[in-house]
Amino acid sequence: MKRLIASVGLLLFIALYLWSCEKDDICTSDTPTTPSLLINFYNKDNAEAPKTVTGFKYFVEGDPKIITIDGSVSSIRVPLKVDATSTKWGFILSTTTNNVTRTNTDFLEFRYTTQQTYVSRACGYKTTFLLDESVGSNRNPTLSNGTTPTDETYWINSYSVERDSVDIENIERPNVKIFF
Repeated sequence: MKRLIASVGLLLFIALYLWSCEKDDICTSDTPTTPSLLINFYNKDNAEAPKTVTGFKYFVEGDPKIITIDGSVSSIRVPLKVDATSTKWGFILSTTTNNVTRTNTDFLEFRYTTQQTYVSRACGYKTTFLLDESVGSNRNPTLSNGTTPTDETYWINSYSVERDSVDIENIERPNVKIFF
């Protein structure tokens, strides 16, 4: 009888131990994490017509790594810094006319606030970005190119902010449209 009670007690102890363990906490690829800003390119003469960019590179200011696009693209994703309130991206367009290649760099600086949300132990936190509002002549994002601003020095003709929230729920809708 003592063996039966000891065996049942041991089995009960093992069962309770196994039930109290948590499954491995793994962050799978389909778990929502911090999103990137989606930028689509459009024809400046027809605002509804997407336009592809060829000879395109981009980089975040202060980082020596330049991302080069092989071929043509009509949209790109750029991450925003989670530990800052602004991120300045440089967009480099190279065009060739009459065997002369011209390279032009324009900058868009995005100002925003962040909100962190806990996802899980393995995935940590995700960050949602809310772009600051444009006030008067202080537009957000701010377009610059590092030279004297004239219409001929910019390859970006204009841009529009389509969504001011950069979140994981709407990652397929563009945040910004660039017209050139």
